[in-house]
Amino acid sequence: MAGVAALILLAMFLGWRRRIRRDSALTAPIGVPEHAEVTGRHEVLYVATTAHDQPLERVAVKPLAYRARGELVLTDRGVALSLDGAPTVFIASTRLVAADRATVAVNRVVEPNGLVRLVWRVADGVLVDSFLRLTSAEPQQILPELERLSAAPENGELS
Repeated sequence: MAGVAALILLAMFLGWRRRIRRDSALTAPIGVPEHAEVTGRHEVLYVATTAHDQPLERVAVKPLAYRARGELVLTDRGVALSLDGAPTVFIASTRLVAADRATVAVNRVVEPNGLVRLVWRVADGVLVDSFLRLTSAEPQQILPELERLSAAPENGELS
């Protein structure tokens, strides 16, 4: 039994290392632009970032590879994810494609529509979905602001 458990743990470790290598070119934008006006702050649990419309296919985008507690900061120029132990990620409204609600992400299932899904461009032609669980508000309280930020004409359509 111990040998089987060790093999399973080794396979999990090697699989994660391979995923990190595969996604090594993907890096989230770091730092909030100067003069960004804060319009809201909400405590969140960051769940995961996945391939677009594939909520069970985790993408190891630096520094969003691991779950964390943190804060979602809404600004007039986009959203910032300030997660414990990681630099602040800023998703500008020009990168933000859509925001909606979700129920499932990787190994997290919550009540219907209990997660907020941010669809954004991590690189040219590469869309990802980041999932957040709000702890200080309900999704319907911040979705109108997120939808407004993602409605900029240059954001284009989902692909």
